Amino acid sequence: MDILAAQKFAHSLVSEKPVLSALLLALGTLSLARLVFQTLSVLCQTFILPGANLSKFGARKGAWAVVTGASDGIGKEFSFQLAKAGFNVLLVARNKALLDSTAFEIQNMYSGTSTRVHTIDFSNHDEDAYNGFKAAVEGLDIGVLVNNVGKSHTMPTYFADTPEDEINDIATINVHATLRVTRAVLPGMVQRKRGLILNIGSFSGAVPSPMLATYSGTKAFLSTFSSALGEELGQHNIVVEHLNTYFVVSKMSKIRRASVMVPTPGVYVRSVLSKIGLGCGASYSGRPNTSTPYWTHAMLDYGMTVIGMPSVFIRYTHELHRSIRKRALAKAAREEKGK
Repeated sequence: MDILAAQKFAHSLVSEKPVLSALLLALGTLSLARLVFQTLSVLCQTFILPGANLSKFGARKGAWAVVTGASDGIGKEFSFQLAKAGFNVLLVARNKALLDSTAFEIQNMYSGTSTRVHTIDFSNHDEDAYNGFKAAVEGLDIGVLVNNVGKSHTMPTYFADTPEDEINDIATINVHATLRVTRAVLPGMVQRKRGLILNIGSFSGAVPSPMLATYSGTKAFLSTFSSALGEELGQHNIVVEHLNTYFVVSKMSKIRRASVMVPTPGVYVRSVLSKIGLGCGASYSGRPNTSTPYWTHAMLDYGMTVIGMPSVFIRYTHELHRSIRKRALAKAAREEKGK
């Protein structure tokens, strides 16, 4: 009966209001065509099209790459792969021994590559330390900046229960350090009319994440900052890319085993450097200067955008973090009992 009623309504609409029915048909057709076009665009960018050649940013031409948080994980992998691509590398973090070890490995692996290390604790608002960093990059032909240093919560925790020092560290490292490092490197890029800035983001910046509220907020900042900065710097031939990242094997994620959804740092960084300038999974969502290059992350990003309903994903994330916190507390209790 409902089907018959719908058919009668459609017939009467066409016969009595042909202009309105034609308009609705045109809008439906355009919406479908847009979905098909954008879906094909996401698939082509993720699986077929190559990104910009790194020589555009000075690879094999004596240029430097600056990588923060370079002593481990994704930052360390960016250092190696950018050295392989033909950049000299300035490694930046707070642990000098680890930086020296990484620099030594790079020089042994890629002869002719120059490396430098610079130690700084990004959790401090230390003006002298930032002046020291500014002096370290002054005069270098910097083609690439990777803002990788970051901090998350020890475990999922409600904001009201989060220690104040943890809140301060996360905001200082994820926001203040990114601003200060970028500001120190940027004038040289503008002068040379060349540069690539990669800001390592997180899905938690796109999906507000209960029990990681401070971290989630800082990553949302990074997305907005990248879009604004990218528009400013396009006139100077500088590419700004916010990398919307799902889980990667790392100390921060506390995931030790790779899977289809969780790549190793090496696999993830290769996907990033092979897709520079392409939005991939983020190209459907209309977020300027954002890219989701790793293929399963790209498909997840695309699917979430098509589905919409952000409140559903927020509630799912809340339940997930409740479960993670419960397991983390149980593990801590077992370890305490075993002492």
